[in-house]
Amino acid sequence: MIGTQPFTVAIDGPAAAGKGTIGRAIAERFGLAHLDTGLLYRAVGAQVLTGADPVEAAQGLNAQALENDALRTAAVAQEASKVAVIPEVRAALLDFQRAFARRAGGAVLDGRDICTVICPQAEVKLFVTASPEVRARRRFDELEARGHGPVFEDVLRDVETRDRRDSERSAAPLKPAIGAEVLDTSEMGIEAAVAAAIAFVEQARG
Repeated sequence: MIGTQPFTVAIDGPAAAGKGTIGRAIAERFGLAHLDTGLLYRAVGAQVLTGADPVEAAQGLNAQALENDALRTAAVAQEASKVAVIPEVRAALLDFQRAFARRAGGAVLDGRDICTVICPQAEVKLFVTASPEVRARRRFDELEARGHGPVFEDVLRDVETRDRRDSERSAAPLKPAIGAEVLDTSEMGIEAAVAAAIAFVEQARG
């Protein structure tokens, strides 16, 4: 356990690098609240796919909108990446994320700009990454397990498209923050990756 004071673990990284799995494991290990901030953008993207205005969707977003299995589809993921480049959307979601990050008892947030924009003063900053091919294979296996029947080349192309869009956007581009620990999971199993991340948190706790 961390205690009652705010303690933020901020995790950034590209799609399917393992940051969500690592974030959930850290939260469970240390008794912290966890927020997959990508779900905020996916929830906005899902509404845009039904005809909503992205800024209005972001401004009116509520917690119930995050509890939707449809947010995990490839179409929603691509739309989330598109709406994430809109500065007004990012601004609308900023306060929600920052308040969550500094809640009493500590929190873990994972996304694309948590270390660089949302929580630059986080006690722990991690950048979790892996090669595009490895990440595409992980996403392919995940989609196949859900019965979506993906084509690997299409999944790889989607991963590379999202990488390019996320890293080249003018609003909070995806990149390692100054002082962040970079964790490359390309050659690591999930247990090893989680153990390495937990070690970083333990070190920060002193």
